[in-house]
Amino acid sequence: MSLNERRTLAERITWVQTSIHQACIRSNRAPNSVELLAVSKNHPAENIQLAWELGLKNFGENYAQELRDKAAQLAGLHGLRWHAIGPVQKKNAKYIAQSAWAFHALDNLGLAEKLSQQRQGEPLRCFVQLNLSNEPQKNGLRPEALASFLQAVSALRGLHICGLSCLPPASAEPEKSRPYFQTLATLAHAHQLSELSMGTTQDFHIAIEEGATWVRVGTALFGGR
Repeated sequence: MSLNERRTLAERITWVQTSIHQACIRSNRAPNSVELLAVSKNHPAENIQLAWELGLKNFGENYAQELRDKAAQLAGLHGLRWHAIGPVQKKNAKYIAQSAWAFHALDNLGLAEKLSQQRQGEPLRCFVQLNLSNEPQKNGLRPEALASFLQAVSALRGLHICGLSCLPPASAEPEKSRPYFQTLATLAHAHQLSELSMGTTQDFHIAIEEGATWVRVGTALFGGR
């Protein structure tokens, strides 16, 4: 990566972190109540290492095998934490169980069982993904299935359900995401879950206003893929 590219990434990180801070202030929240998850899918390991050198520690990957490979390449970076943020086939559960610190897209009991069987060491932090817009092309549980799913997963070793996640319908208007974020926050509170993984480059400021504890930002940090 050239000096100019390094400077650009540093400037982008500063902009995102400042935007998070400002959104927290507007919402009367402590700035350290929101974690930045840098979405690094399809970006090379050298870019992730540079972002780590510039202070980022949490990186999100959509594909289990890409996460596996990057985790191996960057195993020496102290404090780097991998987050699986996309749907995972049961046959690839072992890669998440072995390499991820957190999984943001749990919505399948069979997958949860596979992760439980494969996980060693500290429990895998899991966010249950909900499909609040009822879009057929999207993964995620319907809200009415959440209570029984949580009860079933609670019996599995090696997993810790820490919160909920969602992806609102794509829109050029960030404000349209707000009702989905509000619903997710209400459901998390009802089920005594303290963390919310919601908000992307497009709408993370809205997500923070509605209680997000993790925001997933890729394009604003690394540019287009």
